[in-house]
Amino acid sequence: MKTRRDFIKSTAMIGAGLSILKPSLSFAETQPKKVKLGIIGVGLRGQSHLSLIMKRNDVELVAICDVQQRMMHMSMEMIDKMKYPMPQMFLDGPYGYRKLLEIEDLDAVIIATPWEWHKIMCVDAMKAKKYTACEVITGMTVEECWELVKTSEETGIPMMMLENVCYRRDVMAVLNMVRQNVFGELIHLQGGYQHDLRGVKFNDGITAYNSGVEFGENSFSEAQWRTAHSVTRNGDLYPTHGIGPLAMMTNINRGNRFTKLVSYASKSRGLHEYIVNKGGANHPNAKVNFKLGDVITTMIQTHNGETILLQHDTNLPRPYSLGFRVQGTNGLWMDINKSIYIEGISPQHQWEDAKPWLEKYDSPRWRQDGDKTIDAGHDGMDWFVINDFIEAVKSRTKPPQDVYDAVTWSAITPLSELSLQQGGCSVDFPDFTNGKWSERRN
Repeated sequence: MKTRRDFIKSTAMIGAGLSILKPSLSFAETQPKKVKLGIIGVGLRGQSHLSLIMKRNDVELVAICDVQQRMMHMSMEMIDKMKYPMPQMFLDGPYGYRKLLEIEDLDAVIIATPWEWHKIMCVDAMKAKKYTACEVITGMTVEECWELVKTSEETGIPMMMLENVCYRRDVMAVLNMVRQNVFGELIHLQGGYQHDLRGVKFNDGITAYNSGVEFGENSFSEAQWRTAHSVTRNGDLYPTHGIGPLAMMTNINRGNRFTKLVSYASKSRGLHEYIVNKGGANHPNAKVNFKLGDVITTMIQTHNGETILLQHDTNLPRPYSLGFRVQGTNGLWMDINKSIYIEGISPQHQWEDAKPWLEKYDSPRWRQDGDKTIDAGHDGMDWFVINDFIEAVKSRTKPPQDVYDAVTWSAITPLSELSLQQGGCSVDFPDFTNGKWSERRN
């Protein structure tokens, strides 16, 4: 297989990573060559990343890989429509991605595959000396999380989980407020994944997306694999959108850490009701017993004394909300009512519209680069998360969300499962930094 000249030699890692609050740096003068990138998994999420990558002038898309001809064909149509040079294609079964990793001058990979493949693909990518970006979540078990840490430390290759909610504009403004002590000392925080995903979890790929009641082999996109987790597992299956921003605000792994976790689950009704209402009581899927509780509530204790409440709520009818609440000794912000209260400034015991506060403390990065996020997914957040990964590759530095963040946030899932299996008992939270959290800083 032809390869391009390897422009990245073995160089020492420098710095402690880019700050998520600071404007992105330009390395054009010192790093004139384009980042050579591969994408493993070009389903709907991977295609979203593909679209962003093709619009960048500092990246060369070298190769893409998937297990489904349909998704590869959709991606090829996107590439052709953009008049972008056609990359190498790998459609060689579940382990075909390893051929992609053999490309000698490939600098980095983005992994956008089903959850159960994330760990092994990340490990293989880091061992192949490729900067690694992975969609959420990373490790499915605590053991997998430890393996990711070990591999990154042994190879010296950074791994970044693409947790984009850390880059949401209001979230970054609130992070700015936290860093400027607007809320005082933080006491309690809340977040979660509160998003009606019933249509995503059941669709047949023939009728309009989000309208069917099929999952597994007869379905399309995420429903082919995601819904099966709701059948066999009970826990917070998708914690990172809620915990990522809150972990940044409480300096987790950088002077603070999670110490204990406890979870409770409601009964399971939502997915069964959806099937019956859409497909009828005699539909084969109406006989499936779903183990996942409709609402999973998790409480986390930190070393510095904050409490964090997370909720996973994807199987019932509801509007979208991540349910953020950031509360300190001076006041609090809540995204559910888009309001804020700061003692001594806000009218006593009355909510204020948060918009003026969020505009005042708007992140410098959004003010500088907001116009670049047009057409990027998730209201522009996707541009920032991909940009920070690419800039880390170009500068050979650690990304702002590193392997310790990836596994700490991901480990909430297996730990919540363990807590529920033990009848709602508190479980100890592993220290994936092996003590380095006390010295690391933002």
